[in-house]
Amino acid sequence: MLFNSISFGIFLVIVFILYYICPHRYRWGFMLAASYVFYMNLHLWYGILLFLTTLLTYVLAIAMEKAHSSEQKKLRLRLGILPLILILIFFKTANPVITQINNAISNGRLALQPVTLTILLPAGVSFYFFQSIGYLVDVYRGKIRAERHFGYYALFVSFFPQLLAGPIGRADSLLPQYKKERPFVYENVTYGLKLMTWGYFKKLVIADVFAVTVDQVYNHAHSYVGLIFIITTVMFAIEIYCDFSGYSDIAIGCAKLFGIELMTNFKSPYFSFSIKEFWSRWHISLSTWFRDYVYIPLGGNRVSKQRNCLNLLITFLVSGFWHGSALTYIIWGAAHGLLQIIETLVYPKGRERKKYFWQLPVTFILVCFTWIFFRANSIEDAVWIISRLFWDASRPFNYLKTAVICLEMSYIKMGGLALSVLVLFMYDLLSLKYDVIQEFSRLKFFVRWPAYVLMLVVIALFSYKGVATEFIYFQF
Repeated sequence: MLFNSISFGIFLVIVFILYYICPHRYRWGFMLAASYVFYMNLHLWYGILLFLTTLLTYVLAIAMEKAHSSEQKKLRLRLGILPLILILIFFKTANPVITQINNAISNGRLALQPVTLTILLPAGVSFYFFQSIGYLVDVYRGKIRAERHFGYYALFVSFFPQLLAGPIGRADSLLPQYKKERPFVYENVTYGLKLMTWGYFKKLVIADVFAVTVDQVYNHAHSYVGLIFIITTVMFAIEIYCDFSGYSDIAIGCAKLFGIELMTNFKSPYFSFSIKEFWSRWHISLSTWFRDYVYIPLGGNRVSKQRNCLNLLITFLVSGFWHGSALTYIIWGAAHGLLQIIETLVYPKGRERKKYFWQLPVTFILVCFTWIFFRANSIEDAVWIISRLFWDASRPFNYLKTAVICLEMSYIKMGGLALSVLVLFMYDLLSLKYDVIQEFSRLKFFVRWPAYVLMLVVIALFSYKGVATEFIYFQF
């Protein structure tokens, strides 16, 4: 059940009404059942994997607290984490391995029949696996107590607004919220609906529209040269941001309808002055997860400078592999790791870093450059794109003219896209200092409501495609 589908809209209305009718002591059970209905609507066996993950981590967390020695405790932690990691590795690598086998068969290196099996990555598995692993580690470290109520813990793992693509939650923040009585609060509901509307705008009006051009160029990379690659790479940077932050806004707004606060996942990342700052603003729930459960256990920055650099590189390589086992993702992760290492060497711990305006565009250019590897279908495509970014740039008029022709857009459509990006830019710029939705809600009635209606009309006009369009991060 996709957020941008009519079925989800009907589902949400029904769940919302029944949730507030239901007495508090039964709400956890109702929300748990609703979450499993939401998830199993995608595939029946997804629910089985979700339940087995929940049961395994629930039992082992309690077993860790009952352990008589640190060795027993550590063993039970490993018994909880290792199966989840191995399952993730299997799903991340199975299809690439099958592809390599089939290539070997077609080239005559293996005398076998082609493998026709396709392994589908269960939606959301990476996110709730990471959430469950984080819970086990927090119990192991003594940061939290193991949850004894299986229902509350199962809801923590499966809460439907965040189940498919986060934000990745922490038990110390979410479990108390599920247990606390949540009365109907009008302000929470209106704020949540407005945030969801903004998320739908980013997904349907910007991301999905940009995706058409980006997919055309990147999926047929060898048919293009020159400025079109720079334009579509910037478009992809905006597309993936609007797609994923749009999902996060919908998820956070949806949870807000039920009085649940999820962590902020994006904070105007393209207004960053450095790669380090970018990662403090981009996919915050994942970047902080890697910081707390990969980088810090490796030693973080409490070790020698050389080891700290290695820790950064390992963390970003793991992040790249989490996105996919293809070499393009590994290079993307390594590139961000190397950029962080350079910044660490130039600005060591304790040294004040001044911010200059030129750092904004430089950081954006570096991030966009790494997006080429992230989006390219292969290393060969990425090399082709990079080597031809400035093809025919010595003739500026032809350089620009060729790009405009390749875009295959009317001037009206270009203007519409530029206007939507301008709205996004202004929102993100203002959100650096203000809660834009809250501040906008304080404006006069005759200012607010025309804007709300216009936003809904624009979303409706673009939603003809959105009902069948998955969010990018579902594949991870």
